[in-house]
Amino acid sequence: MGDVDISGAKNAAVAILPACLLVNDRCRIENLPDIKDVKLFLKILEDLGAEVSYIDNNIVEIDCSAVSSYEPLGELTRRMRGSSYLMGALLGRFNQFSVDPPGGCDFGTRPIDMHIKCFELMGATVDTSRGIVAAKAEKLKGAHVYFDIVSVGATVNAILASVLADGTTTIEGAAREPHVVDLANFLNACGAQIRGAGTDTIRIKGVPSLHGGCYAIIPDQIEAGTFMIAAAATRGDVTLHNIIPRHLEIIGSKLIEAGVNVEYGDDTAHVWVNDGDVLKKINFIALPYPGFPTDMQPQLVTFLTTICGTSMAREGVWDNRFRYVDQLKRMGANIRVEGKLAIIDGVSKLIGAEVKATDLRAGAAMIIAGLMAEGSTEIRDIYHIDRGYENFENKFIALGGNIQRIQVVEDEYI
Repeated sequence: MGDVDISGAKNAAVAILPACLLVNDRCRIENLPDIKDVKLFLKILEDLGAEVSYIDNNIVEIDCSAVSSYEPLGELTRRMRGSSYLMGALLGRFNQFSVDPPGGCDFGTRPIDMHIKCFELMGATVDTSRGIVAAKAEKLKGAHVYFDIVSVGATVNAILASVLADGTTTIEGAAREPHVVDLANFLNACGAQIRGAGTDTIRIKGVPSLHGGCYAIIPDQIEAGTFMIAAAATRGDVTLHNIIPRHLEIIGSKLIEAGVNVEYGDDTAHVWVNDGDVLKKINFIALPYPGFPTDMQPQLVTFLTTICGTSMAREGVWDNRFRYVDQLKRMGANIRVEGKLAIIDGVSKLIGAEVKATDLRAGAAMIIAGLMAEGSTEIRDIYHIDRGYENFENKFIALGGNIQRIQVVEDEYI
């Protein structure tokens, strides 16, 4: 029970930070989440030659004027998925790049064929024969790009590559996620000419150069959704601050469908369950925005494990995002997975157990499960959680959660 402030959006931050490479000037980025993926990205920029100055934990000034390298260190890029955005940013700045394949959470195959297709349409030659991704162009030119499948990563890379290109680029089948819009807003604030972000057709008129400036990252839709579901799962009462309500409408609608109380203010959301409220089974499918976010799928499934009846969750984005289900089964959940469908038969309670975070959002789901469960739960591999959530356990402690971090693993790179 209580109030929680939502941090800046991780997914927006890891798109905006590489976009700073397109600016030969100083950029001040505010509301940055204090998380490992952000620190790692800043380390990558520094390694490329950028000057990075922390004003405080959530404000950074970045000057990429002296960047001369288009080959980021593979030891760093292989540790996060967002490093793929370096391809579009470096290609846009230098007309070439050489980048190791990205890492991050493993949900099955993550092909970059759509990214490559975009670069080639803009005049680049791409080579993947040596275990790295390399590309080179005489000068990027605007192109008409059509994506058969909605891809946030490909959309971001297409935007980054086209901002300084000659002519106009049109992206059809573009991703509409809030962090795609935030990237476009940042670039426009620096002098880019991007129209249509937030729709499935984006048009970018190339400009000769970008100027620096100050920009505040949007609140994190996924962190907010995680606390909304945690409030519901623990039958609690939580008010979230620093949110954008329209980004949370689909998450809130599913909770309301399940019998949870949700009310929005201008930049707040109040989520609670009263004594005597009867929670109900629901079905949902994870889809690209404005559908239910795939990054919220593990948290909602966890909530449904103790709801009477049979609920169903279908994954409509990734091939292998139900690996965390085995961890919930260790806690007494009754779930069976059939391909991209999870069938959840509600049980009366979860029981504490030793589990692990199989990925970032599954780690958040394990924390919710531990708060729901009878007895103690020990969660291993929490480095996944630190990649994307700022001050996560302390925010839960402030809301009344009994959580203790029992081991801290130092990171040699950050």
